[in-house]
Amino acid sequence: MWETFAQGESPYNRSTYRYTPLLAWLLTPNIYLSTVFGKILFIVCDVLSGLLIYRILRLRGLGSQTARRVSSLWLLNPLPMGVSSRGNAESILAALVLGTLLCMEGRHLTWAAILYGLSVHMKIYPVTYALPMALSLRTPETRAAEDKRGWRRFIGFIGSFLNAELFLFASVAGGVFCILTALFYYMYGWEFLHETYLYHLTRRDIRHNFSPYFYMLYLTADSRWSQWLGLAAFLPQLILLLAASWAFHSDLAFSCFLHTAVFVSFNKVCTSQGIWLGPAYFLEFEGYNAFLLIWLAGLLFLVVNCFILIQIIAHYKPTQTPQRPKVE
Repeated sequence: MWETFAQGESPYNRSTYRYTPLLAWLLTPNIYLSTVFGKILFIVCDVLSGLLIYRILRLRGLGSQTARRVSSLWLLNPLPMGVSSRGNAESILAALVLGTLLCMEGRHLTWAAILYGLSVHMKIYPVTYALPMALSLRTPETRAAEDKRGWRRFIGFIGSFLNAELFLFASVAGGVFCILTALFYYMYGWEFLHETYLYHLTRRDIRHNFSPYFYMLYLTADSRWSQWLGLAAFLPQLILLLAASWAFHSDLAFSCFLHTAVFVSFNKVCTSQGIWLGPAYFLEFEGYNAFLLIWLAGLLFLVVNCFILIQIIAHYKPTQTPQRPKVE
């Protein structure tokens, strides 16, 4: 793939490429410098993510020793080590999102917006962080307008979003995303939009998937309602994301964590390893009818994730963040 891309062809000539062309551009040194350049880049971003976690925790008031211990849970975790070293680009997105949160904590809104716009362009799902970010950027003066009653409360709520900080963030982040999207649409046309963004709205993967919706989508694959059922699967995600945004937007990092956990747990396409891998092997390689076992494994995964989330929320204690500096 990389050789043909370096010769000026589209990365979408490879049928399984579902990412922005920017990623392909970043990995062209694989051809000219070394075949392991991409893996080294991903590992560097992995280490950078650990450093960003440390800086975020320090800004939130944690001591140096505690912050080092927490960041080591990422740096010494064999799972991200394996994912990055085998050639998965997810660490780039992790570094972009953590960089956004760090800049938000430090009130460097311009840089936060640039990194956020870039992260949404790289993969569309960070767009879910937009609501808690918008809620967190409301100023104390505009939030006070919500204390009124009736229709004045509603007007106060809408008016709380009308401030210079939010306008700056939305303008810069939207501008970065739109410029990159327009550039690659000009270069690669509709294929870029479909493969990078729209494909993920209609993707179902009914052969290897431990989403709770997997078995339903498999059984209704030939139904005329199949496409609508796939879209309806986003509804529980949407409700939970809205609830998490409203309840915890004052703690942006925690709210974004909940968004990620909800998005993964309730997504209609989930692929991983563990207890699910056994029946998945028999389905894919041996041809056995293991759909029910795969679905049950997916339900167990959902139940465990929900239990963990409930425990985290139940034991959550808001931290007293130090006084934030002014916007830069």
